[in-house]
Amino acid sequence: LPGYGNSPPSEIVSKAQGRVAFLDYVFQELGMQRPILVSPSMSGRFALPFLLIRGEHLAGFVPVAPVGTKDYTAEQYQQVQTPTLIMYGDRDTTLGPQALQSLRHLPRHRVTMVPNAGHACYLDKPEEFHQALLGFLRQLK
Repeated sequence: LPGYGNSPPSEIVSKAQGRVAFLDYVFQELGMQRPILVSPSMSGRFALPFLLIRGEHLAGFVPVAPVGTKDYTAEQYQQVQTPTLIMYGDRDTTLGPQALQSLRHLPRHRVTMVPNAGHACYLDKPEEFHQALLGFLRQLK
């Protein structure tokens, strides 16, 4: 993502609207229509505003203990109709529960807590993570 890791900072993505436009551009360039957006950790800064502004363009949303959930209100989350699988590791004692507190206001959500996994539950327990993800994807068909 622009501004993370070794990528240079970008003024374009300094505001939520720019981050939404960035994801719009990526999806268009890849020819994706109604993708399922998987959003671990820091990518929440991009995925959450996209979900709230353009959620109808997503077939599904899978937040994995994303950051930025407290930036939005329960009322904003309640407007989203995108099917959502909220995931976090049971050993993630900060971001996982904090994200759940906010994201539970999404009307079409379900929750999977990955046992014996930390913040990066997809790395700690990849089989369990993928089983839950594939189960969610099958439900979307």
